[in-house]
Amino acid sequence: MLTGELRSQVDRVWDSFWSGGIANPLEVLEQITYLLFLRRLDELQTLEENKSARLGKPVERQIFPAGTDTRGCTYESMRWSRLKNAAPQDMFNTVNDHAFPFLREIGGDGSNYSKQMEGARFTIPTPALLAKVVDLLDQIPMQDRDTKGDLYEYMLGKIASAGQNGQFRTPRHIISLMVALTAPTPKDTICDPASGTCGFLVGAGEYLREHYPELLVNAASSKHFNNNMFYGYDFDTTMLRIGSMNMLLHGVDNPNITYRDSLSQDHAIEEEKYSLILANPPFAGSLDYDGTAKDLLAVVKTKKTELLFLALFLKLLKPGGRAAVIVPDGVLFGSSKAHKQLREMIVEQQKLDAVISLPSGVFKPYAGVSTAILIFTKTNSGGTEDVWFYDMHSDGWSLDDKRQPLLDDCKLGVSPAALLNADEHEKNNLPDLLTRWQQRDHSEQTNERTEQSFTVPRAELAANGYDLSLNRYKQVVHEHVEHVPPKQLIAELKQLETEIQTGLAELEELLK
Repeated sequence: MLTGELRSQVDRVWDSFWSGGIANPLEVLEQITYLLFLRRLDELQTLEENKSARLGKPVERQIFPAGTDTRGCTYESMRWSRLKNAAPQDMFNTVNDHAFPFLREIGGDGSNYSKQMEGARFTIPTPALLAKVVDLLDQIPMQDRDTKGDLYEYMLGKIASAGQNGQFRTPRHIISLMVALTAPTPKDTICDPASGTCGFLVGAGEYLREHYPELLVNAASSKHFNNNMFYGYDFDTTMLRIGSMNMLLHGVDNPNITYRDSLSQDHAIEEEKYSLILANPPFAGSLDYDGTAKDLLAVVKTKKTELLFLALFLKLLKPGGRAAVIVPDGVLFGSSKAHKQLREMIVEQQKLDAVISLPSGVFKPYAGVSTAILIFTKTNSGGTEDVWFYDMHSDGWSLDDKRQPLLDDCKLGVSPAALLNADEHEKNNLPDLLTRWQQRDHSEQTNERTEQSFTVPRAELAANGYDLSLNRYKQVVHEHVEHVPPKQLIAELKQLETEIQTGLAELEELLK
């Protein structure tokens, strides 16, 4: 957990970037990411050197070669442990003229991180600012996964608070909810085809660490966790770098975070490769029909990205694989042939598990669009019997542009530290949602349509054209109002008039 002092230091460095002329929050985080990667390389080199000394053997993997680069600078001087002690101007010259060219050419430790660093550009404007950033990053205990992960999450929050690029980030508590609903296991292969900052993959990794503490003790499961469990795709190279570093700082050694336009014909679809998909893909409306992957158009003929992403998810999942994805409400009730075809496909050919209606302010201040979470399982043979609906009223935060917490920290999130009473539930529905989800095949089956959650049989969905909007099935409770007969009402009014006149007469007597 970040201390208040560390947060203040981050804030000061952030302000220094802005006053130094770097106004784009993504660029700020990108520069910090490069420096964190440089520090990681030095730590890896130190581990190799310690191993060599302990075993009395040569260093197996020399990340920083002996000798100098083409400009005469020793690679040794580019190491973090040397840089941090250099004078600001010397540090600046070394990083700008030598370390960044080294990062771009490194091929590194063979990881996906090194691939993302090929386009590294150094844009920190002054030696003083570089020295300040290096000093901050050096104070962070990098062996403490929670601290360095929290640091990066805090900086990612600054991207969101800046406004312009907030669409890249799904609220952390919504991610935690979707991860908890799908309950990842150590055997899963998890993908986010629009990964951005990799929030969903990070959330899944943290869930696994918490629920399977033996995961990283076993050699086979640890190898799978660090190398073959997590896959993320994005076509924004800055996001790839930031997402890769986010995974690294949360303790995943070598995730597969790669460049890909998931809907494009340029990339072959990896059919039936993943057992779990977690995603909140961008829904930009329409796209170039001719450039869209033909495999997706074979599933549903449309230019709508929200429908194409759903078709992609169905392609990517293994039979038995599951998905929790965010969709705009239009997917639930859209009347076009493509909308109806895709909904019918999910209900009749696969297994639609749940439709969770989210409050329209969840993604403010960037968008007020109404959205929902769809949870489904790929079966290729049907299986939908009853679909569970939940009407989320509040997620624990105000639904205006400020998005302020409505409760104390201990009562926020999916698994709060303290139990919520009825009034607090009205401000944070997430714990109740998870509890009810776990009872969806049991006690939830008998809920009335007036309750916050209920189930709808497949036959009723089909009869309504596979409309999946909650309001189609939810029943509203109307307060019972007793209507007084007109004659009685007139008599009561006359009685009231008499009482008023009597009261006025008594008042006049008192005033005489």
